[in-house]
Amino acid sequence: MSSSDIRLESRALHRHALTTASEKDAYEEKAIESYNAAESVQESNEPKLQRKLSGRQMGMIAIGGTIGTGLFIGSGSSLAEAGPAGALIAFLVMGSMVFFVCTSLGEMSTFIPTSDPFNHFAARFLDPSLGFAFGWNYWYSWMLTVGSELVACGIIVQFWLPDLTGAIWSVVALVVMFLLNAISVRGYGEAEFWMSALKVLTVFVFLIVGILTVAGATGGEVIGGRNWHVEGAPFKEHIVGILKACIVAAFSMQGTEIVGITVGECANPRREVPRVIRSVFWRILFFYIASILIIGLVIPNNNPNLVSASGAGDVAISPFTMVFQAAGADWAAHLMNAVVLITVLSAGNSGLYACTRVLWVLAKEGKAPKLLRRVTKRGVPFWALTFTSLWSAVIFCISLAGNQSVYLFLINLSGLTGMGFWLGISLCHWRFRRAYIAQGYDLNDLPYKASLFPFGPVYACTLLVIIIIGQGYSTIWPKFDATGFFSTYLAIPLFLIFWLSWKFIKKTKWIKLMDIDLTSGTLLEMEHNGDIEIFPPSENSGWRKYLRWFHHKTE
Repeated sequence: MSSSDIRLESRALHRHALTTASEKDAYEEKAIESYNAAESVQESNEPKLQRKLSGRQMGMIAIGGTIGTGLFIGSGSSLAEAGPAGALIAFLVMGSMVFFVCTSLGEMSTFIPTSDPFNHFAARFLDPSLGFAFGWNYWYSWMLTVGSELVACGIIVQFWLPDLTGAIWSVVALVVMFLLNAISVRGYGEAEFWMSALKVLTVFVFLIVGILTVAGATGGEVIGGRNWHVEGAPFKEHIVGILKACIVAAFSMQGTEIVGITVGECANPRREVPRVIRSVFWRILFFYIASILIIGLVIPNNNPNLVSASGAGDVAISPFTMVFQAAGADWAAHLMNAVVLITVLSAGNSGLYACTRVLWVLAKEGKAPKLLRRVTKRGVPFWALTFTSLWSAVIFCISLAGNQSVYLFLINLSGLTGMGFWLGISLCHWRFRRAYIAQGYDLNDLPYKASLFPFGPVYACTLLVIIIIGQGYSTIWPKFDATGFFSTYLAIPLFLIFWLSWKFIKKTKWIKLMDIDLTSGTLLEMEHNGDIEIFPPSENSGWRKYLRWFHHKTE
């Protein structure tokens, strides 16, 4: 029965003469049923997000999506702060922490696929007010990041065209990002696939060139481990230097959690999410650890350019550029400038996607204006996308107006929030697993099970608390910098304002383990209801074909 038919039936009942009390009761019951049926039909006909992200797209987004300017440009500062061995240890420590955060997110996201894990899991496993705070903090953090990427686009293009104002290219970048997200989730996924593939290829070529340079195969002298014996190497400032480098490493790896948001539009979460999460270890080892090792071998830690390179405008002195130049590639600055431009577009594109989905879920749950939950026929939250784009444009305009102090103050707000999300993921996983066991469920039934529980979330939480506290170390010692201190730590009171205000308004309470909902919205329920198609196990990968061929030959 269609929604219009139900409403016509309800009106006919209303016109019917009611003579007795029993007839009135019967009418009221049927009217309520008709109204509820109409609402359910209307809700079911309402456009929703579409699960159009393929395993190919999710895999490449997971592999290359986290490679950004933090690695290409900012990673050199970790070498300057801690020396080659100290920087390597810092990236190993933070890489292991990020790995455990991703496995925690993978276990929960595979069990309950959602487009806003930060809001949803915190509200479901901790306290609804914490979900509200995490959701809005995640939105404003990435909204500010998109604004900063627009500024970076203009600076990067001016490397080639210094006579043209960078604002033109920033506007072009915003239009491109908006259109990629407005077309469909498949359009976003395809764009990210190719941009991530370019970044992966760049790192791969960099590692090969770096190895050849260290061995002296590019025409220069053999470097070997010489730079591990210069002043400040292999360790600089010992534990203090390593802690400073850990902060740099943590910022370089931010954005890893975006793969958790794509689960809400993944065609096959049961198969693809565990596959993507398992690749986290190898991508951290290959891209981050190997890159830092090569940089530490080729470039001495006392090179002044390592400290100078921090933003998109410093691509000419980035550690990647210096390694290519050491191999005799005079065109390295132009190559890396093009790669960084693609990287910035990729970061802005992903940030706009993440903001849009998080804001859509917030609106759907009544934590944001209802207008923002509207979705196009292609499954795009258009109004949430427009709202986010406008605010990112405002941040860009603030920088354009020349008020750099206000702009930098706002951008610094987003710095600490990334650590907060990782901390929230680890806490949610701790509560989820405890509730799962307390309510009598079998761990073997989980679609994906995170390894080394409870060590993983406890280890991640401990490191993150240390990093969050130590983030403002340079603003306190050796001289107190009030502006830097407050811009660094303002994210904490802002989070508390979101959390406590919603808690006061809604009178929310901490959820007990036995009261945590582990039945609704799960992957199993979605597969049972037909919301997610059940795919057979993949048998098309190369190594499976080889094993089947080998087994056939040996029979």
